[in-house]
Formats: sequence, structure tokens, C-alpha cells
Amino acid sequence: MTYPQVKRYLDSLANYEKDINYSYQKTLTLKRIRDFLALIGNPQQGLRIIHIAGTKGKGSTCALVAYILREANFSVGLYTSPHLNDFRERIRILRPLAGKAKKRGGDFEGKISQGKLTGLVNELEPVINKYNRRAKYGRLSFFEVYTALAFLYFKRQRVNFVVLETGLGGRLDATNAADSLICGITPLSFEHVQKLGNTLAKIAAEKAGIIKRQGGIVISASQAPEARRVILARCEKFQARLYEVGRQIKYSKIKNSFVIQGLNRDYKNLRLNLCGEHQIANAVLAVGLVESLSFCGTNVPILAMQRGLKHVVWPGRCEVVHKRPLIVLDGAQNLASARVLRRAIRENFVRLPDKQGPILARKYRKLILVLGISSDKDIAGICKCLDSLADEVILTRADTVRAATVEKLAGYFKRKLHLTSSVKEAKLLAGQIAQKEDLILVTGSLFVVGEFRNVKR
Repeated sequence: MTYPQVKRYLDSLANYEKDINYSYQKTLTLKRIRDFLALIGNPQQGLRIIHIAGTKGKGSTCALVAYILREANFSVGLYTSPHLNDFRERIRILRPLAGKAKKRGGDFEGKISQGKLTGLVNELEPVINKYNRRAKYGRLSFFEVYTALAFLYFKRQRVNFVVLETGLGGRLDATNAADSLICGITPLSFEHVQKLGNTLAKIAAEKAGIIKRQGGIVISASQAPEARRVILARCEKFQARLYEVGRQIKYSKIKNSFVIQGLNRDYKNLRLNLCGEHQIANAVLAVGLVESLSFCGTNVPILAMQRGLKHVVWPGRCEVVHKRPLIVLDGAQNLASARVLRRAIRENFVRLPDKQGPILARKYRKLILVLGISSDKDIAGICKCLDSLADEVILTRADTVRAATVEKLAGYFKRKLHLTSSVKEAKLLAGQIAQKEDLILVTGSLFVVGEFRNVKR
């Protein structure tokens, strides 16, 4: 198969990121992915994995961990989901920086090449097809196949560490077929309630399912009491050591930097290349995860921690892609993330008064909200949360069956509304409406953010 044929082949597999009409308990099972991994030699075995689950900040935390480890001269496999524009973004290897210049890559540095991906799929296609014909535990999904491809690629590339983001939940997620050195739990809140459960305890039980190593190490963000009790119980079951942000790991902001009181030492004068106080909390969790590798014999220098935070790149999360007008992209796709985004905008992007001199960096006169939401999200909560930010609202929908209709979103807004049928149309309209002093905020779904980034103005 050529690369275009590989893309079509992978797209032909069942994709539960795009189709929400399935039974979580009946459809997802680790038996299937484990059975398939055994057929291809169990490439996940022997990988030194840092496994991260949670509701908010999973991807950001994974990126932060990977960039810190790369600054410590390790070769790091990074597996995240979903992607913004190209599914090759999900499988990346960050290698040590060479030479005095230490040139860093772009948005998705180290993503798997078309040639490498094509070779892997051509190699595994007969095994995949044979497995699917037998279908002992059901046919393999896109995410299961891609997870297996990632394990095989990282194994053959002999990476030092793998940073693994769960897809949906954790307990039944394909990534949970692997064993991990360290587990991380980012902040938990209500998301995918139709699949994971309608209480925080049920959601926490699914996420904490990645904790399964006897005597393992778990680093958790600060959690609501209901979620924390579940995580504690899971750790007690496996006699895992739990370290928590806000308890054993603490931090404080000092002007334009922050300080972390870690497990073994303090980290001062830290600066982060990501916007928003919530990203500082993610950075603290990431530092805790990397620092806990000392229990496994790996000590990462303070300088690597500082450089990793300073140089991390994670597109689509409060990302400024244009300055006049300001265009900010953020894939906030649940109520908790929408609240965090609202706070980040208010703290980092200041509204100018009606009469003001020359425009200054990160200041704006009018905010134009471009919003599209998946139909399985808390539509009412997200819309009502973001309505207060906007002067005008452009509603749109991503090119996916999961997308909610603009008519469904429209009833929650009191601002001036524009309804569009595609992200391309929404981007063109935003460009026509916005003046140089305005801010265009694109959010509600990573699908929308990804399409917006990809459409040429």
C-alpha cells in the first residue's frame, strides 16, 4: 500500500472517537488488544512507560513530561490523542538535541514519517485482517491498531521512555494493555458521562484503572474528595505509593515565574511556554512524574526540568496563532475546561477600553467566539460558560458525525449570533468581522480547532 492507501485503510477501521453510538462496557475490552499484541510479539513489553489518565490536561502533561525528558538527553516516545490535523501527530519521538545550537523542531516535532507508518501498516495488515476474520473478541478498532503500531515503532526505535496518554477512560483503554513505571492522574471532572458514569466516583474508577502495578508509583493532581477517595482505594489495593499535588508536591507563583517544592528538592525560577494558570498546575504534575523516576533509578537534573518547561510546545491549547487580530485556539471540550479557558482569557488577554492609544500585545477590544461542540458533551454548560466572554458568536460544526448542530447551540447565547455550516465558513466569516484590535477565540472541540488550523484564510 502507498501512504494514501494506508490512510484509507486505517480510516476503514471502526473509530469510536467519531462514532458515539456504541456500548462502552460491551464494545471495549482489553482482551482484544492484548490478544493482538501477543500475535505481533508483545512490543509493549520492556518499554519504560509513564502512563497518564484524567479529564483535563492529559495531553499537556504528557507533552511536558516528554520535553523535560528530552532535555535530559533521553529519547522519548510520545503517544497522544486525538490529533489536530494529521494522525501521524499521535506517534512522535523526541530525541536529544544535538550540537551547540540545539535546534528545536516545530509544532509536532518528531512525528512518525509517512514512510515509517506505511511500512508498519504494510507489515501488520495481513495480521490485522487475519485477526479480524477470526474476531474472537471482536474486530480491532482504529485506536487499538494505532496503539499497537505505536508500541511496535517505539520498541524498534529503542526509545528510553514512552509517555502514554489514555484515550477514553483508562480501565478499558487500549493503552492499558501495557504496564507502566509511573502512573499520572490529571484533574478529574465530568466528561463522557454516558460512557464512564454519571458520578465523579464512577469516572474516577475508570480513570484510576491504569493503576495496576503492585507496589507502583502514582502521581496525582489535586482532586475533589469524591475522586480522591477512589484513587486512594485503588492505590491501597495494589500497595502503590501515592504522591499528590497540594500535599507532598507544592507550588507557588512569584511574579512571572513559579516555584515547585518537589519530592526530593525545590525547583526555582521556573517559566512555562504555555498559557494559563491551569498549565502551571499541569507542569507541577509533570515535574512530579519525572522526579518520581528517581525511585526507578533515573535522576533528572534541575536544568532539564527548567528547559523542558520553557521550551515545551503543545498546539491547540490556548495557542496564539495570529496577533492582529489576536487568534487564540483552545480545544476546551468539557465544562471544566471551558471554565479554565474563560479564566485564562481573562487573566492573559486584557480587554481595552473604548478609547485607547496604540494596540499592545495581548490586549483586545472585541472578542469573537468561534464555537463548535460534540453532541455528547455538556452543551448547555459550555455555552453558558463562554457566553459571558463574547461580544459576537460564530457557531459552527466540525466535519464529524459527533458534531452538534449549530441550531442546538444557538439557544444558549444572548450575544449577536452567526450560524455557519462548516469550520471553513466560520473562519472566513471571523476574518471578515474582526478588526486588527479584536480577539478571535476558537474552541469547544479539538476537531474544530484542528480544522481551523488547517484551513487557509
